[in-house]
Amino acid sequence: MTDTEVVSTWRELSARHAAIVSDLERELQEHHELGVSEFEVLDRLVEGICLSPNGKFRVQELAAGVSLSQSALSRLIARLEKSGFVMRSMCSDDRRGVFVNLTDAGRIRHSEALPTQRRVLRAHLEPESAATTG
Repeated sequence: MTDTEVVSTWRELSARHAAIVSDLERELQEHHELGVSEFEVLDRLVEGICLSPNGKFRVQELAAGVSLSQSALSRLIARLEKSGFVMRSMCSDDRRGVFVNLTDAGRIRHSEALPTQRRVLRAHLEPESAATTG
């Protein structure tokens, strides 16, 4: 690939990402009062429940899978906790560690928002619909 082709490909990828995130943000906020990052944290927690026997996840584990800084993730978790979607607790082994648990309300909100998120992703990413949206 030439430099021009690499830059062109990067710009197309960036524009496509921005369009998907914009649509996700609008749809999730309008229908479920969630932002993209809030949904992503709930989604990671739901997916991880199968892997964690106690349903607890360290904030550091979530940070590794979500594109947010540690401080931004902490603020987001605080908002989710205030909304009743997660609960935080201290790690008994490491006093600096914080666990995050998904609540029943968080599970419900996630299950309500999941079809919306998947619909938007399909509209942009499935080959037959990607040709009509781009």
